[in-house]
Amino acid sequence: MPETWSLTHLKNVANIVRGGSPRPIKSYLTDAENGINWIKIGDAEKGSKYISTTSEKIKPSGAGKTRLVHSGSFLLSNSMSFGRPYILKIDGAIHDGWLAILDFESSYSSDFLYWLLSSETVSKQFKQLASGTAVKNLNSEKVAQTVVPILSRREQDKIVLTMNRVNELIEQVDW
Repeated sequence: MPETWSLTHLKNVANIVRGGSPRPIKSYLTDAENGINWIKIGDAEKGSKYISTTSEKIKPSGAGKTRLVHSGSFLLSNSMSFGRPYILKIDGAIHDGWLAILDFESSYSSDFLYWLLSSETVSKQFKQLASGTAVKNLNSEKVAQTVVPILSRREQDKIVLTMNRVNELIEQVDW
């Protein structure tokens, strides 16, 4: 690790919160125009960086029983294939299968945080922190304990540029 970097826990640079689900969910689903995007795990496309659409909406009356999130927020699934980051391109409400990472902007750019949360180093920590026997789960307290580097925006930008270039090359390979 470069001398200019330091380490801290994610809780010191971001707010990590869990989603919630109004119950019974079927009572809160709606097709109404004023419905709130209901962001579910199934709305995240495998291999995608962003979530930009939902297949369902909930009634505004269910908003107090869930977690409202906004475009630019990060989501992590907290069970099954846990720890995969997504950046929201929409506002909506998240069910209890998601953790949201908020208020990180004073420490990280969105693109850097995406690559950081996608890294093998963070993935290993998530695996170590996950609990459960048959199905491994993460919770906000465990994710908050993840050790992350603090580095300058200039260094973050260099890393993002490099990762984006590598990703473009990988996508060009015809498997």
